[in-house]
Amino acid sequence: MISPKTVIGHIHLRVSNIDRSLLFYRDILGFDVVTRMGEDAVFLSAGGYHHHIGLNTWESRGATPPPPGHTGMYHFAILLPSRKELANTLKTLVNADYPIGGASDHGVSEAVYLEDPDGNGIELYWDRPKKEWPKDKNGDLAMTLAPLDLTKLLKEAD
Repeated sequence: MISPKTVIGHIHLRVSNIDRSLLFYRDILGFDVVTRMGEDAVFLSAGGYHHHIGLNTWESRGATPPPPGHTGMYHFAILLPSRKELANTLKTLVNADYPIGGASDHGVSEAVYLEDPDGNGIELYWDRPKKEWPKDKNGDLAMTLAPLDLTKLLKEAD
């Protein structure tokens, strides 16, 4: 059995163009470049970690995203520390005129969905405190798929 203290530490993505991806991950989302390996790879983080996101073109320079109906990653998630930080990130995306794919209130969390320039799905979310997570009559977790009011969320941004 895997340890309950296990966390997923980073994601490494194949992209078609490093500079285009940096415009998104660095300039819009605000991740810091930790190191760059020429024109082939870059590693980014939040808060000085060795890397949260790796981007490379080792096998994908100039490539197109996989077509719908194929296996692969559905999305990866970026956990933000608070609802206010989710609102601030959403405001940055709106100000950059970056397309949002959807938004949901899952009961345990609130999430905004989008794709990076290579079509990789991303969930930006914050978790409610565990004591507020919804439970069914048996005490089991009862996640929801309710719409998230983005206008209301944006009112919490700085």
